[in-house]
Amino acid sequence: MITTVQRNRPRLHRAWLVAAVTLLALVAAAAFRSTTGALFEPIETEFGWSRAQLSGAVTLNLVVYGLVAPFAAVLLERLRPRVVIALALAFVAAGSGLTAVMTEVWQLWVLWGGFVGAGTGVMALVFGASVANRWFARHRGLVMGIFSAANACGQLAFLPAIVHLTEHHGWRAASLLVAVFAVAIIPLLFWPFANSPTEVGLAPYGADAAVPAVEPPPVTRNAVAETLDVLREAMRSRAFWILALTFAVCGWSTNGLIQTHFLPAAHDHGMPAGTAAELLALIGIFDVIGTVASGWLTDRVRPWILLVAYYGFRGVSLLTVHSLLGPSVQPSLWIFIVFYGLDWVATVPPTVALCRQYFGPQRATTVFGWVFAAHMIGAGAGAMAAGLARESSGSYLAAWITAATLCFVAAASLFLLPAARPETADPRERKV
Repeated sequence: MITTVQRNRPRLHRAWLVAAVTLLALVAAAAFRSTTGALFEPIETEFGWSRAQLSGAVTLNLVVYGLVAPFAAVLLERLRPRVVIALALAFVAAGSGLTAVMTEVWQLWVLWGGFVGAGTGVMALVFGASVANRWFARHRGLVMGIFSAANACGQLAFLPAIVHLTEHHGWRAASLLVAVFAVAIIPLLFWPFANSPTEVGLAPYGADAAVPAVEPPPVTRNAVAETLDVLREAMRSRAFWILALTFAVCGWSTNGLIQTHFLPAAHDHGMPAGTAAELLALIGIFDVIGTVASGWLTDRVRPWILLVAYYGFRGVSLLTVHSLLGPSVQPSLWIFIVFYGLDWVATVPPTVALCRQYFGPQRATTVFGWVFAAHMIGAGAGAMAAGLARESSGSYLAAWITAATLCFVAAASLFLLPAARPETADPRERKV
């Protein structure tokens, strides 16, 4: 069906308001997940659960978070995004709020892994990719870079507050704060958020308003079948496996290792939890700068070249972190914080761009959803591996070296990417 859009556009395009609400939801999702590292030690102390048991709950959270993402991508394309995201926020609020009354470790796995994992999985970066592809014809890479930086904003806005609440009012107060914040976002999904440009009579930002907007074709298959069909086709491509591998390493070395274990690792070296939380917040500040800059560069530089640099330099930085941690913050540690911050999720904009180049604009979001699932499976494996290494040896040294090695492997694998093909409007015109 063809819908004619209006020629007159408002001075501030509605796309930017939609992007603002999307950014807030992504910030919130990052904040929900960043609380786990801050709550490790108080929960461990109160209940006597082991570091491996807590790491297992985080691993389940990250894996569920990642596996939900590709199915969420299809749901966001088929259903009204505001309804899907509202339900996701309700899941997060329930999971985080009920944590305050848990008594058994299996309940932590269900709440952190199931409820919070599924809710934040729907609000993963596939949500940002869907909004960027649907609402922006111009500055898409820059917008995706801003969405990617939401992960850093979540840490920056919430982690110091979570640590402060935990230290002065207990970890339950921190968990309840997350639940309240999740509920508070829901009204914004009814305004100024909108499901699509055609819904409000607009063309995407940067598109010619005189060009008719084409509605998606009628739904002929269920979401699960379509999502799995995209995966089967993508798996025929060497590009998919390389992107999935590299993004799994990205998840291992960020969400799995640094976000989950940096606070307890710093505490092992005698650093106060508040100081370590402030350092993670600083990583967040520099991540905003680095990721937005990466989005800008993605519009101008070949994406695979950027990824080689990002993974290579990340590996070098991880080789130094064990020797830099101590009771106080030394000048050399600041170098790691700045460098790692700039590189944290700078990988996202070029990875999204490569998905679009290899698999076409219509399937790019779903393919990225599967690549993102690999990211979170890698994050879950990294969280568990680091927890087991710490429990068996009393140190995180092996975890740092393993992650650095994987980063070097990821950088090398990108040289095996096939030549990118021009984008096509219909992905059925290409063989992957």
